Amino acid sequence: MSVIAYEKRDRIAYVTIQRPDAMNALGPEHNQEIIEVWTDFRDDPDAWVAILTGSGERAFCAGADLKTYTPSIGSGNPYAVRQVANGLGFGGITRGLEIWKPIIGAVNGYALAGGLELALACDIRVASDNAQFGCSEVKRGFHHCDGGTVRLPLIVGLANALKMQLTGEPIDAQEALRIGLVSEVVPAAELMPTAERYARTILRNSPLGVRSAKESMLRSLGRVLEDALRFENILFSTLTQTRDYTEGPRAFAEKREPEWKGQ
Repeated sequence: MSVIAYEKRDRIAYVTIQRPDAMNALGPEHNQEIIEVWTDFRDDPDAWVAILTGSGERAFCAGADLKTYTPSIGSGNPYAVRQVANGLGFGGITRGLEIWKPIIGAVNGYALAGGLELALACDIRVASDNAQFGCSEVKRGFHHCDGGTVRLPLIVGLANALKMQLTGEPIDAQEALRIGLVSEVVPAAELMPTAERYARTILRNSPLGVRSAKESMLRSLGRVLEDALRFENILFSTLTQTRDYTEGPRAFAEKREPEWKGQ
């Protein structure tokens, strides 16, 4: 039975981790399955936005399965272990798989360890009021390896990130909202409708413009200002050669909604 549910409706791809009995933790085989799902989403011209969530209300994702996934990484020689860094990260979207289409994280319950890294790799995060976020790896003898120590300080600031990473203690949804980890906190029953509202708002915009804006922001991290500004303008110049670039101003002049083709 597939652990990753994947369906597409009205240009929205729904990715759901279905392992509630294990708090939606992923073993090696599940990780490969979700990588294949994200690759399909990346390459499908008819899927423009994705929503990632976990089944049930208890957990979004508790990270890597400590019984199967974690031991498999440390079982090789030091050289073999280091080669993991050259592959794709946990959950497919955390490292190595470039997807410029928007991804919304609908965080229901616990987002711990690698599950937090999955949430951090999403572009917009909304949380149910029972959500909790934590960097529990330090309690197990290690730390994040798929973006947790990199993305978290960029999103919530260094002081907040250090508090989470060094104590290993989880924070609740309201604290996550206060420090900017999530954009909105809603009752559990409203979580998916809220994520879909964000998705539909994005779908009203130019898909190529949205993807290019995401790429510009993420690729500009770490660049000196002059290089970042040049790269931003190169991406913009590329958009000027697309059909959608012509359609946007034309629709505005004709006082109608644009008909985006993603071309």
